[in-house]
Amino acid sequence: MAKSDKKTKPAPKAAQKGAAKAAPKSADPPVTLVAENRKARFNYEILDSLECGIQLVGSEVKSLRDGKLSLDEAYARIKDGDVWLVGADIAEYKQASIWNHAPKRPRKLLMHKQQMRKFAGTSHDKGLTLVPLKVYFTERGIAKVVIGLCRGKKLHDKRETLKKNDAKRDISRAFRKKV
Repeated sequence: MAKSDKKTKPAPKAAQKGAAKAAPKSADPPVTLVAENRKARFNYEILDSLECGIQLVGSEVKSLRDGKLSLDEAYARIKDGDVWLVGADIAEYKQASIWNHAPKRPRKLLMHKQQMRKFAGTSHDKGLTLVPLKVYFTERGIAKVVIGLCRGKKLHDKRETLKKNDAKRDISRAFRKKV
């Protein structure tokens, strides 16, 4: 019997039925980005990052869903064994009336004690800064903050970053023109 004469086995019926329905799952769950701190990536060298929860009141959540958040001057601070987000500006929610929140109040970040010790200890010992990189809602509707352990860049480092970005942009333009 020749190799080409062999019959191939048909796929199992269970696999045939589920093939049309099953879709590959992505590694990252779908999220709704509220705000991203793009200046932090320019001003700081990000050494490590950590996703943590944030303690909010109702009007703050409504305002975040509208995208009214500024992380420009925000940073995280360790106080009394907790990590607090300071300087994040969540605009007041107009429909909340008398139950509204203070826009720049400190907000408690929710993370495990072990993570807190690691990040807080490293930032305190090495003189690093905890900076919020982005805020988003998970698929379940829970607000999350990505905190970065950062070291400030010097002026010459910032110039170097600008040169690299310009070079990448020029290369991508050149490739687009050729095609």
